[in-house]
Amino acid sequence: MMAWFADSRLADWWGGGSAAVEPASLRDAARLAQLHGASFHRGWGEGEFEAMLTERNTLVHRLRLGRKVIGFAVSRLAADEAEILSIAIDASQRGRGLSRHLLLTHLGHLAGRGVRRIFLEVEENNQPARRLYERAGFGVIGRRERYYQQPGGEQLNALLMRRDLS
Repeated sequence: MMAWFADSRLADWWGGGSAAVEPASLRDAARLAQLHGASFHRGWGEGEFEAMLTERNTLVHRLRLGRKVIGFAVSRLAADEAEILSIAIDASQRGRGLSRHLLLTHLGHLAGRGVRRIFLEVEENNQPARRLYERAGFGVIGRRERYYQQPGGEQLNALLMRRDLS
């Protein structure tokens, strides 16, 4: 059986101090917007993060390496289900296992809130994200044609993925 929960602190094997996954606060909104904008074509603004951080049905975690926020995960909850809306890691920190740590810890907190099923959409050609989700136990359950609009007008497909926590 695959582990769904990770310890909230990791050793400093990244060479930059300890990594911690913590609840995000309104003070983090600007940094989360900056990370999102650097990671996605249509980044969410600070106001959008502020709104999510105040919603009762939204869970937002930040990933901190030392004193710097380098990533986040956002999910929306409905009854015993949740949808991961976004996960992002600072480009300079990718490929080091931090996104897996963030995702597994986030999933553990969702399970602690009674979530039994988690859904997400991922761009079909985004191999690093697909590997992350597949290794965390998500499976493809559908496909959305032309779901993502690119800057040049190209439309890319999304895969709908699901993971059961129970």
